[in-house]
Amino acid sequence: MPRQVFLYDPPDRFVAGTVGEPGQRTFFLQASAAGRVTSVALEKTQVSVLAERVDELLDELVRRTGGETAVPAVTPAELEDSGPLLPPILEEFRVGTMALAWDADDERLVVEAQAQVPDDDSPEDTLLGDDDDEDGPPLLRVRLTGGQARAFAKRALLVVAAGRPACPFCGLPMDAEGHICPRANGYRR
Repeated sequence: MPRQVFLYDPPDRFVAGTVGEPGQRTFFLQASAAGRVTSVALEKTQVSVLAERVDELLDELVRRTGGETAVPAVTPAELEDSGPLLPPILEEFRVGTMALAWDADDERLVVEAQAQVPDDDSPEDTLLGDDDDEDGPPLLRVRLTGGQARAFAKRALLVVAAGRPACPFCGLPMDAEGHICPRANGYRR
């Protein structure tokens, strides 16, 4: 079966979002343009790391160019997006590997998310960005302007932070019923 590449250059919308209640949420990246919607599932930590790396990469670009770039230092208000994920939310695949790159010629941030591959495949067989691999795993590729990338990162960090509150002692997430705190060793102090 030929490799599926979901390309959005540029997307009308690219966001991270969730379905479900805190503690039971499923995280998604969702890209949409011209009536097409692609949703891929991933872990909370993947969303968090992706958002942090996007911000770090953009900050470094601003620093290196002395502010003479198409990348805004902060998220433009008109690009902020707090809306829900677009229906239908159909998981195309679960993300295994992600990559970021800056295309200096077009001044675009390229985000790639590739489907998980079985453990018996070697990393050399599944390089990101290798469109010549006819039998490779599905790939979502999104090309964002600097402003779109800032808006994505800001929203993604807010989505991650909107989960269960952290225990003040151990930092682990607490359920509505509480939790057994390893620092308290199960005893009240």
